[in-house]
Amino acid sequence: MQVSTPADRLIRRIDLTGNQDFSRANLRNLLPRAEMDIEAALVTVKPLLERIKKEGEKAVIAITAEIDGVEIPQLRVPAKVIQKALDELDPKIKAALLEAIKRIEKVHRDQTRSEKQTDVVPGGYVVERWIPVDRVGLYVPGGKGVYTSSVMMNVIPAKIAGVKSFAVTSPPQKDFGGYPHPTILATCALLGVDEIYSVGGAQAIGMFAYGAGCETVDIVTGPGNIYVAAAKRALRGVIGIDSEAGPTEIMVLADESAEAENVAADLISQAEHDTIAAAVLVTTSEKLANDVETALESRVNKTKHSARISTALSGIQSAIVIVKNLEDGLAVVNAYGAEHLEIQTNDAVNVAKSVRNAGAVFIGPYTPVSLGDYSAGSNHVLPTGGCACHSSGLSVQTFLRGIHFVEYNEKAFTEIAENVITLANSEDLPAHGEAMSARFLAKGNS
Repeated sequence: MQVSTPADRLIRRIDLTGNQDFSRANLRNLLPRAEMDIEAALVTVKPLLERIKKEGEKAVIAITAEIDGVEIPQLRVPAKVIQKALDELDPKIKAALLEAIKRIEKVHRDQTRSEKQTDVVPGGYVVERWIPVDRVGLYVPGGKGVYTSSVMMNVIPAKIAGVKSFAVTSPPQKDFGGYPHPTILATCALLGVDEIYSVGGAQAIGMFAYGAGCETVDIVTGPGNIYVAAAKRALRGVIGIDSEAGPTEIMVLADESAEAENVAADLISQAEHDTIAAAVLVTTSEKLANDVETALESRVNKTKHSARISTALSGIQSAIVIVKNLEDGLAVVNAYGAEHLEIQTNDAVNVAKSVRNAGAVFIGPYTPVSLGDYSAGSNHVLPTGGCACHSSGLSVQTFLRGIHFVEYNEKAFTEIAENVITLANSEDLPAHGEAMSARFLAKGNS
């Protein structure tokens, strides 16, 4: 194995063509993520959450002024401000949003779950019903971008799940009178959301968890910065959470058939998010690797956020990985478990069938991650940091709970009672068995 460091080039290169160890542990060591020290962030976040728990809305407003430097006119955005944002929305943006909404709704409607009854024995059945949570808080970031897409990706599955009460929060902006960006407000309006709060960061999660200026919620979803992730970790159990979202990631698996300019553009698209975003190419072609590197050098200098992108590409979390064949490439892909995985190979559809670990898979030359970020219909709130090996992205299911409704009649109960008593006694839990035998005694005394 050979590794070229960023001192030699814009993005480091790892040559695995001679590698003999494709174990998951070794591959993960070779492809580290950017460090995000949530435990360190908790040192800052926990005192803030305690203030919110004790002082409520007053603390939320004060912390926002201290940290964000924004005086919030009021926590909840007035209806007239939301309506103004909708009225002034650029017609072209509105049309694009409506088309995206239509596609996202179409995909997520197919995620709904139906009630299922299992007749275990005559007279004994279990029904599984999928019941939505009562209320959710949806977090929409507001740092380096205007994330209208995150509004859609959070609100739409919650609505389709049947959630009756939900609120959106997004950081206040000095340039817009202390309210969230107007395009975010307008997107909420298009989706029928009128409960919006001008709060970001850890204090937003605390607001939702403790009912500090709004009604408490059951679950909080949506990506955010390290302080949002830390607040989610601290409050998990008080509220449900979707995930502790880390830096965004793109991995591209490509062979000689891929277009270098397309691959480079796709890597840059995710590096644009953050200086610690991960951009990784895994390829069987050294020529493609060279061409992509050349394209990156050219493209980065022409992009708006070139400094941010350059830092992300040269970081330890980004690399071009050269492998001997696609089988080895898939081993790398499945060990890494990327948030976004593109397959740009010959017979990409069949290659994609061997992918086991990814937040979402984008197949072929005309399916870039950017399509999924907005208008493919898929959800873009996805597991990061390797969590795709065990977790799914945001979906209708996120807002549903499967509850078992159980009923046995007397005959079915009697037939299994001795079995339950035996198992209870084997676990040294005799009172469990007595809860069964008591019914026989009660019947005998009646």
